[in-house]
Formats: sequence, structure tokens, C-alpha cells
Amino acid sequence: MKLKKRLSAILALSGILLCIEKANPCTRIVYEGLNGTIITARSMDWRGEIPANLWLFPRGIDRFGESGSNSVKWKSKYGSVITSSWDIASSDGMNEKGLVGNLLWLVESTYPKFVKDGPVKGLAVSLWLQYVLDNYATVAEAVSALEKKDFVVTSSHIPGTNIFATVHLSLSDSTGDNAIFEYIDGNLVIHHDRKYVAMTNSPIFDHQLAINTYWESIPGTIMLPGTNRAADRFVRASYYIHAIPKTDNIRTALSSVFGVIRNCSVPLGISSETEPNISSTRWRTVADQKNLVYYFDNVLNPNVVWVEFNKLDFSEKGKIKKLSLSNNENYSGESSMNFKPTASFVFAGLD
Repeated sequence: MKLKKRLSAILALSGILLCIEKANPCTRIVYEGLNGTIITARSMDWRGEIPANLWLFPRGIDRFGESGSNSVKWKSKYGSVITSSWDIASSDGMNEKGLVGNLLWLVESTYPKFVKDGPVKGLAVSLWLQYVLDNYATVAEAVSALEKKDFVVTSSHIPGTNIFATVHLSLSDSTGDNAIFEYIDGNLVIHHDRKYVAMTNSPIFDHQLAINTYWESIPGTIMLPGTNRAADRFVRASYYIHAIPKTDNIRTALSSVFGVIRNCSVPLGISSETEPNISSTRWRTVADQKNLVYYFDNVLNPNVVWVEFNKLDFSEKGKIKKLSLSNNENYSGESSMNFKPTASFVFAGLD
């Protein structure tokens, strides 16, 4: 009888989640090992092609928020390596201090009403992650600054599409601290706690935590939800990131983390016309925040490429460089030598 009740509850919960999920899925996890070993991984899932390149941005770049005449302006304090999407936005990356940022889709996002060229300062969503990587060394610094709400994040349609960009931002740093930033009903909501080591695209983070609380009462060795839906991936990510061995052997730790993020990925070619939340994984990144190494895994290539930060020039005299990956170029191993000086892409602004 107890088993029947539990199964009924699971089915009911699954039905509810099926109704509330309507987004392109991604997953993000943070691993804390021994002796300062911190690793953040994420998957990028999308229904169509989403070309990605790696970019090296040195310190000292003058930035503009692309939201009209009253846009936020700043000069980058820290250098970073980022993954671009369509070369119009920074969607993932790590700066030279080990701060990692990940943009994931969140269909429930509602940004503040914004008047272009009005009195309120704006920052285009394409630059949200880059702004944080440019300006802050730790999660605590970023939270302290962003909670002041000196500006609002603005959004519009992805150029050339009818898709309105709705995302939330996760941050992790080399100490293992974590924060999630979401715009809900026009207000910035910040979740700040080092225990927030798993995240998916939907539902809003409060609901993800509630779902995970339910599943924590069921041993993962007995049952885990196995579908590609965001809530199920969140439960698997949360369980496995805590279950894998805690070690400072970086080879072992990286292998374990890659295993978890791949477990939460969606095989290429899998999609559903009736469930738009199910989309294929296109690429994955893994950031070693202790040793400052950034890994990129294109599902269409057999090799993982990585970049060791100690081989890059982040100084103000350094050049903006690009590692072209959008045509499925096939590199292998440490690839800093393959970055080429390139003029920066233009970040997407308002419609």
C-alpha cells in the first residue's frame, strides 16, 4: 500500500511538472572535492544549431550595455575565457580569478519594463554574464553589487528569430560559493548559498529546490527519475554530484564530473514537437576553478579541448582572441596555441 501511494505521488508530481516545463533544457552542476578542488560543469541544449566559439577577453576592455543611450558602461577588471552563442552573447565562461558564470534558459523569466534611452540604466541580457566576469572575483562580490539594483537587465528577441530571450544566471567561485539570479515578475531574485550546486532551466529555482526535497526522501540507488525533462535532470544532477567521490585527484574528479553532466544530457537528435522542453545537447563545458582550466566538449566532435589559463595573456596589453569552433573544427587537448587575434563580436542589443 505504501509503495502504491508513493508511486501515485510520483506520477502526480510528474504530471504537474510536465505541464509547467516549456523551455530549452540545460543543466549546471558544481563539484566540491578535497583541498580546494572546485569544478563547475554545464550542458547547452537547444532544438536547432547554436554555433559556439571560445573567446579570450583580456583586462581593460571598454564595454557598453547595448540598451540605449543610458546603458551601463564599464572597463573590464578581469580577463576571461567565454563561450559565445551565435557570436552575439556570452553564454558561459570563467574569469582569471576562477569565477564561473552560466546562462541557462528560463521561460518563466519576466524582466522589468524598460524604456530605451530613458532614466533607468540598462544592460542587455547578452552582456549579463560578461558584466559579472569582467567586474567580480567572487560570488559574494557579485551578489553584494547586483543586489543594489543600480541597473536592470533588458531583453529582446534573438536576432533573426521570434524567440524572446529569457534566461537566468548561475555563478560559482573558487571557494565553492554559489548564487542563482532570476528575474521573476520584473524583480531580481537572488539565491545565495554554497549548497546550490545543481540547477536546470525550469521551473524557477524555488520550485527546483522543492522538487529536490521530495526526491531526497527516496534513495537514489533505488529510484531516480529518468526522463529528459528539466525537473528530472535536476534530481539526477543533485544526486550524482553528491554521490561521486570527493577527491583532490584532478583526473578522477574531472572524469566524475564529466560523467554527471553527460548523464544529464540529451542525446543528439532527440526532440519532441509536443514537449518543447526536450532538446538535444549541443555542447558542454567543465571549468576547473582551482587550476584555472576551461574544457569544451562539442557533441559532434570526438575530442574534448581545453585551455590552461597560465598559457594566456590576460593583461591590458593582451589581444582579444578567438578559438573557432562553430564549424565543428576538430582540436584535441590543450588548445591555447590555436586562439587567433580577432576583433570582438558585437553583443546583441534591444530590438
